[in-house]
Amino acid sequence: MEGDKYWQQFLDETTMFNNIVLRHLLPSSWWVTLPHFLQTWLRNFVAGTLLYFISGLLWCFYIYYLKRNVYVPKDAIPSNRAMLLQIYVAMKAMPWYTLLPTVSEYMIENGWTKCFFSISEVGWFAYITYLAMYLVIVEFGIYWMHRELHDIKRLYKHLHATHHVYNKQNTLSPFAGLAFHPLDGILQAVPHVIALFLVPIHFRSHIALLFIEAVWTANIHDCINGNLWPIMGAGYHTIHHTTYKHNYGHYTIWMDWMLGTLRDPEDDSCQKAQKVQ
Repeated sequence: MEGDKYWQQFLDETTMFNNIVLRHLLPSSWWVTLPHFLQTWLRNFVAGTLLYFISGLLWCFYIYYLKRNVYVPKDAIPSNRAMLLQIYVAMKAMPWYTLLPTVSEYMIENGWTKCFFSISEVGWFAYITYLAMYLVIVEFGIYWMHRELHDIKRLYKHLHATHHVYNKQNTLSPFAGLAFHPLDGILQAVPHVIALFLVPIHFRSHIALLFIEAVWTANIHDCINGNLWPIMGAGYHTIHHTTYKHNYGHYTIWMDWMLGTLRDPEDDSCQKAQKVQ
């Protein structure tokens, strides 16, 4: 009985999230009669779509207009047509992307994972330790998932090639961050869900990290080299889009460094300068 009360907290929490998002953005007749699972999916779809457009539009406005020619040369700014195509690909996949956090929430609500509800249950030291372990698992999983999407030719041809049509600086933009084949995008986010079964993780932190992915992927497709070691920033990821065999990592360069697939933007710039000379 105590167990049922504990897991009810997660259900109450997701119901609250559904009400906050859906009540303010959609007519109640569109969603109140839906089963809880579908309400959760609709909330994730609406929130994910808003996050994609708000983060993408704000970032494009900043780097392409307010800071025009500061971060990105004029001839390297992607065309409106290219960005609209990226939005089209991303929005076709969005209903499928948002199914993943919906399924993870369902598993959490039913007590199938190691998720815990409140940080006070474990304390801050354990929370930070578990979060670090979770992120290590995610980094390891995304690296290998991403690498296999390149190494296994059928997977590349039928899934990942959709994303790699953006292979030059003037075709990459923040909107390219979610422009994947739906199954490709889900596979690369699956390590977040696998980690739920391997290490205790705070519920809200897990949900936040899944949605932060939308902001992070926008950031690493803007072609701006932030040069913040050991972060796998856009400078590294732009190289990935041009060589296809380097910089598979997600948040950091550690996996690429350990496995010999790292290519540094600074070294790349030096090599190009030498060729010009």
